[in-house]
Amino acid sequence: MTAPKKVIVIGSGFAGLSAASFMAKEGWEVTVIEKHGTPGGRARQLRENGFVFDMGPSFYWMPDVFERYFSRFGKNRSDYYSLQRLDPSYRIYWNDTSADMPAGLDGLRQFFESLEPGSANKLDQYLEGAAYKYKVGINNLVYKPGRSLTEFIQWETIKGVVRLDVFTSIKSHIHKYFKHPKLRQIMEFPVLFLGALPKDTPALYSLMNYADMAGGTWYPEEGMYSVVKAMHNLASELGVNFRFSENVNEIKIEKGVAKRVNTDKNIYTADVVISGADYHFTESSLLPPKYRNYSGTYWSKRVMAPSALLYFVGLDKRLRNTLHHSLFFDVPFDKHGEEIYTSPQWPTDPLFYVSVPSITDRRVAPEGGENLVFLIPVASGLQDDSEELRERYFRMIVKRMETHTGESISDSVVYKKSYAVSDFVNDYNSFRGNAYGLANTLRQTSLLRPSCQSKKVKNLFFTGQLTVPGPGVPPSLISGEVVARQVIKQFG
Repeated sequence: MTAPKKVIVIGSGFAGLSAASFMAKEGWEVTVIEKHGTPGGRARQLRENGFVFDMGPSFYWMPDVFERYFSRFGKNRSDYYSLQRLDPSYRIYWNDTSADMPAGLDGLRQFFESLEPGSANKLDQYLEGAAYKYKVGINNLVYKPGRSLTEFIQWETIKGVVRLDVFTSIKSHIHKYFKHPKLRQIMEFPVLFLGALPKDTPALYSLMNYADMAGGTWYPEEGMYSVVKAMHNLASELGVNFRFSENVNEIKIEKGVAKRVNTDKNIYTADVVISGADYHFTESSLLPPKYRNYSGTYWSKRVMAPSALLYFVGLDKRLRNTLHHSLFFDVPFDKHGEEIYTSPQWPTDPLFYVSVPSITDRRVAPEGGENLVFLIPVASGLQDDSEELRERYFRMIVKRMETHTGESISDSVVYKKSYAVSDFVNDYNSFRGNAYGLANTLRQTSLLRPSCQSKKVKNLFFTGQLTVPGPGVPPSLISGEVVARQVIKQFG
């Protein structure tokens, strides 16, 4: 009986866990090497003083992608965790008012109509197009390895290329439908925080509006880390071996083939290596120069999605006037956007986001307490990430939240941890301390993203947010499946 082939997966984020499970399903001997003591990568969990924080993603969108993932292994998502749809989905604060986004389309139509007569019908038309992009984009574009134009030569894709709006910006696309500035902000929000400026993002990404408004905003019991635990448990059931608290320090190449993965504790042999670690780190720190796909010049020209300045905060009291998710659009975005993408610097007056999961789930905070996560999008690569600077921004955004909600927060803080650019570098070897990967610009989509397979090391592959299909939790699950399919296709 022939021994199974061996694959080493570096990193246990969503993409690494996904790739590992798909490889194990095909009968490979899979070992996952993780720097940290628990799985999850950027989606780790922080537990302190009875508070439980998701350190990474907090929005659960595109539930169909998660359902599809578990079904590929003959499982149901409900075998591992339950879901609750949030209604309202989230609250938006402007400088003069606030609004709760209803979970149902009927409620959304009424809200849109209240701000701009005729916009309910426009919303229907917009979402009809967005639904088409979601269906075609997910099935015919996102689940592709992005290695050749021939992947996209399908009649449905060619026939619908105009409807996909690949060469139109989402900003101009939204402006064709809606005039009211608040409606425009609502429609632009999914790309503001996670990608690039709306004027530089293809209108294809209106599929995110469909994911938001039709697919809904959900909450997995006990937080997003439940998804990590589910994927880790599934991988373990499939026989995946995990090695935690090990740092990979070299991928040993012989004649263009990755032969071994060396860590600070062990040496592992491999028939294939899949890196779910930061792409730039893998190439610049784990490979000799002659085996790197991309030069330093190439990386310096990449447009990065934002980094983030985060605060994990525990209160010793309950809040009465807030929702699970809140977006603070109470200052102009143009200035903040320019300070992220055009002239990178610490923001003057930032927009920010707040998650209060204990509003929905009392298990994540002590009795009588509240669990808050604040997030300010900031430019990648910023320096001077000092405690003084972090404290200044914390006071600034808490004061704004207190003003809008009419509730005091600062005098009830019993736990606080900040997390920013330097932490992303130190903990995740993140290129320029980015939080979300490459921006979703036209020139960084699909074939134009860093390749999921090395051009110089025949059995080295990449998965995660810097390669196809892009940033976000659902794309990371898909990325693991896509790369595993490529490995199986070439190595059996």
